[in-house]
Order: sequence, then structure tokens, then C-alpha cells
Amino acid sequence: MRIRHLMIGAVFSILAAPPLAHAQVAVDREMAARIIEEGSDRSQALYLYHTLTDEIGARLTGSPAYDQAANWARDRFAEWGLTDARLEPFEFGRGWTLKKLSVEMTAPRYMPLNAFADAWTASTAGVVEGNVVYVGDKTADQIRAMASALRGAIVLTHQPQEEFRDLDRPQPGMEADGVRTGNPPRIQVRSTTPTREMNALLSELGAGVIIRPSHYRDGTVGVLGNRNTPEDAPPAMVLSAEQYNMIVRLSQRGLPVELRVELRTAFDTESRTFNVIADIPGTDPALRDEVVLVGAHLDSWHTASGATDNGDGALAVIEAARLLAALDAQPRRTIRFALWSGEEQGLLGARAYIEEHLADEASQDNLSVYLNDDPGSGRSLGWYMEENMAAKRIFDAWLEPLSDLGITRNVVEGIGSTDHVPFNGMGLPAFNAIKDFDGYDERTRHTNADWPERMSEDELKQQAIFLAHFAWQAAQLDERIPRARPIGD
Repeated sequence: MRIRHLMIGAVFSILAAPPLAHAQVAVDREMAARIIEEGSDRSQALYLYHTLTDEIGARLTGSPAYDQAANWARDRFAEWGLTDARLEPFEFGRGWTLKKLSVEMTAPRYMPLNAFADAWTASTAGVVEGNVVYVGDKTADQIRAMASALRGAIVLTHQPQEEFRDLDRPQPGMEADGVRTGNPPRIQVRSTTPTREMNALLSELGAGVIIRPSHYRDGTVGVLGNRNTPEDAPPAMVLSAEQYNMIVRLSQRGLPVELRVELRTAFDTESRTFNVIADIPGTDPALRDEVVLVGAHLDSWHTASGATDNGDGALAVIEAARLLAALDAQPRRTIRFALWSGEEQGLLGARAYIEEHLADEASQDNLSVYLNDDPGSGRSLGWYMEENMAAKRIFDAWLEPLSDLGITRNVVEGIGSTDHVPFNGMGLPAFNAIKDFDGYDERTRHTNADWPERMSEDELKQQAIFLAHFAWQAAQLDERIPRARPIGD
């Protein structure tokens, strides 16, 4: 069923619904209906999503593309009438941009290869051509003994990849007895010499390029990078597992394999990056200094367009802000929208916000709740409640107006590895949206397959309505969102 049909039914059911099991929790059903109608009939979600993912594309922290995205989002907030739409800078370090990458097999036959450079890797010394040198099965002493063959060479550093990312985490919407949270189980790429030791050794010996296999199958390539990579380290890249394995097999059969590699990258000496912040000010004199914070990380990795990690979450925040602005929302508490930078490098934007805005007990006490949208893709199902049963009782009541949209489930468990974690660690009420993992872990997460086709317009609309609804309900609540523990503990 299309979300449009669901929304029409939802509006009527909200307006007609009698008090239900959660009648003791205030639910603004009239505003819920208005949010659903605006999010259905006048949505800009798909247009904004394609601007972010197609026009701007990948948004590596510290890159010009990230800065473009941050400025674009700030300008949209200002255009829609939000207050004090701004960029809040924090120190990050070097930016990095990929300028050109070409990897080809030229013998024993010609084949273009599916390879991607690590972020923050340096350029090659022009075009590097020659036979590959395979060291995945070599000890450090054996590698050192090959010094003359390794200088300026194209080096395959790991063994053929036989273990793959095949499965997603269990779908949270399908679990009857809890959910598995955190990151998916790690898949290793293996070598006889440990990777860190090998990379240092190959740098010392002057390798021209180092290549390792992806741990995804079917041409999917997962690529990250380290912002502290030395500029004199050998240029590093990841090759699709099937092509990598083929080259190793050919080499082990005694058939010379020749590659031609050209990589051009650029470092940006600007050391700062930016969070994007904008407010809908509160109107209640007793509550307007309290903040309902709604956020998602805007940064992504660099190989595709960052569509599901985390373009969809960022879009949900952006469109939720537009929905409430279009409805001329006058919340009792301030609703603050935040797009974080540096999540992929360690939740840096969220931590910078905490340092800037929540450094003392009084400011922490004024954070009503933080609502985060990150891991997974597709429709929103509800919230991971971080073992906070008192807050779950309230959030369960707020689910009811959205039940026809498939938003039906809050779970008591928490989830790690995203921007709500440092808030939660301070004892603040911070919760992350439950999203589907269908095709996320085994295909799009941190890979060259992270494209907007994974998301439908219906899903984009639904998750923006979800965020706008919960932000509004939290802003109107008479009492506080319960904390897991008192501030200052």
C-alpha cells in the first residue's frame, strides 16, 4: 500500500480516535494530523534528497563537498524561516578530496578494475605500471627480503578474500524477543603479516601502491580511511574481492599480472569542519529555554553518494524542519535541528556540540530530549529506548497516531555507534530511530553501493513525518522526558 493511502486513513483515524490505553500521556492528535497531511500532500523530501545525494554527492568530513552540503542545509533552514540558522565550527584536521582514480589490468588481458582509494591516502607518483607483487602470504622477514622488487611496485597485501558480508543484522521489526544492536559482526581481511606492521614496512621499502580486497561480494567495495594517514605513506586502495582473488590466483599460477594505476588526491589545509544548527524557538515562558534536539549526521564516506548512511537520516531532519516551519509551529519548548559532521570519525560533531552547549549542569538540565536518526535505512519503526522504561511509556503513547504509517514499535534495548551515544552516556534522554537493516549491512553501509535507489519516496516521507511528530510532542509535554539517571550522577 502506498503511504499516500495510509496517510489519508491516518488523518481520519487520528481525528476520530477516542482515548486509548495511553490516555494519561498527552498526545496532540490535531497537530499529528496536520504533520501527516503536510508531509503527504506537499512533501519536498524526494527533491531535497536528490539534491543532497545526486547534486552534492558524497560528503566526507572536511571535504569541499561536505562544506557545500552544510551551507546548502543552513540556507534551506534560513529560507524556511527557522531562527539563527548557522554553521558551528570545530577543529578536525586535514580535508581530503579524490581528483582522479584509474585502475586497469593490462596483462594477461585488458580489464578495467573496480577499485576505490582509501580516504586521506596520497597520490601516486604519476602513473604506476608493472607486475603486481603479492605478499599476503609472506612474513615480515620475507617481505623485507623482497625490498628490491617492492620499491615503486603495485603490491597486493592480503590473502584472497573467502569470507564475505552476506547478511544484515536481524530486522528489528521482525524480532519477537529483542533486537541485536550495535555494529554488525566484523569481517576480516587476512594476511600473514599483521596489517599495521605490513603497511609500515611497505612504506619504509617505498612501495608504489598497496591494494587489499573488499570483504563484500558481487563487486561491492567497502572503503573507509584514516584522517591521520601520513602523506608519505604508500597510496592505498581497495579492490573488489572477486577481481582481487582472480589476480592472486593468476599470480600463484605463475602468470604475470600487470596493472596500470593512476591516483590523484588533494589535501585541504583548512582544519575545521561544521555542524549545522537551526531553531524553532519555544513560546512558553516557563519552558522555552528547554531544547528538544533533533539530529542526524550529514557526513558520509566517499565512494558513492552517502544515501543510506546517512543521507536518508539527514533528509529526515531537514524535511521535518520544513514540515514544522510550513505549519507555522509554535512549540512550547525550543525545537533545535542539528546536522552533525565527523560522525564517521568518532561522533565528533555530537561531541563538539556537547562541549559547546552542554558543559555545565544547568545547560544539561535544559536538554529535554535528543532524537537521532542514523543506522539502517528505509522506514522508521519507532525508537530504541536505552532501557528507559519511563520514557518508553510516553513514547509508546506517541506512536499511536502514526500506527497506520507502520510506526508501531519502541524497544527497550539501546543501540550503539551513533550520535546519541555521548548524550546518553551523560545521563541525558537520547534515543535513536529504529530503521530496517534490509540490504544495509550486506550492501550499502560504507560501500560504493550506497545510492538513493535504496530509498523510496514513501519511506522518505514517512521518516520525516516520524521525526516532526515526535519533536512536536516532546516540545508540548507538560512534564519532563524522564532521564535514565539524574543529571550530575
